[in-house]
Amino acid sequence: MAESGSGEMASGEEAGRPRGAGAGVEDVEHGAGAYSLLLACPAGVPASLLEVDFSPVYDRQPHPDSTLESAIEKTWEARLAAQPSFFNGTKFRYGGYKILTGSEEMKWATSACLHLGLTDYKTFVGTNLSPDWERFLAPDVDDAVKCRHTASPLGNGAIVKTADHKIIVLQRGSNVGEFPHTLVFPGGHSEPEEIGIKDHLLSSSDVEKRTLERKVAEEMFEGITREVVEETGIPASFLDEPLFIGISRRVVNVRPTAFFFIKCTLSSSQVAEYYQRAADSFESSHLLMVPQDELLQAGKKMPGCHHGGAALYDMARKILN
Repeated sequence: MAESGSGEMASGEEAGRPRGAGAGVEDVEHGAGAYSLLLACPAGVPASLLEVDFSPVYDRQPHPDSTLESAIEKTWEARLAAQPSFFNGTKFRYGGYKILTGSEEMKWATSACLHLGLTDYKTFVGTNLSPDWERFLAPDVDDAVKCRHTASPLGNGAIVKTADHKIIVLQRGSNVGEFPHTLVFPGGHSEPEEIGIKDHLLSSSDVEKRTLERKVAEEMFEGITREVVEETGIPASFLDEPLFIGISRRVVNVRPTAFFFIKCTLSSSQVAEYYQRAADSFESSHLLMVPQDELLQAGKKMPGCHHGGAALYDMARKILN
């Protein structure tokens, strides 16, 4: 695949790294691209209007089947044997949401409160990514209740639009935990340890709790900007403040992801040049610039949670643009 040159990249052209670098609102099923939109925010929610309820109430509940529960450690050990570079980091766990302004019936919001607990990567591998992941699901129509025995770390993804109206898409590398060589949006996870969280506080005042929850909400926005900078090489000074546009969950592995819209003041050709110097070069092998009108079609080649991200942006683009 060709590396980027000077001048604007044509539709379908990619920037590659040098060799050797490394109702929901909608329910759509396309194999691995199947997704549900849990919450849509088509006007975009800024950091000031997104709240967080951070509590152990939203932590994962152990499965009553002790054999299934004990298999989590075995699954993790097998994954480590295959990929020793993995480590068990703490993650925020998605436990649902409350619409503050918007429509509960239509599941869209102009402000919302996300329910977050704590989990870790080991439990994610042993539940959501387990070959027996469906056995961890509870028989309930409510999404949060249905997934209460899964780790469900809340991933993040960014719909980054360049100055010449292209959307940044990455092709994942080979040494990643999920969907190697697949098209995705830049992203990863917000990190509790970035704001000093390793566990829930045993006791705290209401003021301390609210202060901590505001830090968690801010980390969601700072975290997605950090992911974009690290994965694309774009300096933060060229990125506008993110807007939260919703949450999708892929059907396979019930993986939840929060999506954000970010305007970039660089052209697609300038982005391609910065990409060659991205810090997290091992996570992707190529960068693609997808015209807005073709994003939904490109989304069909993505994992379900990211396909859902393309659908969230398609709902929001007329307002956000």
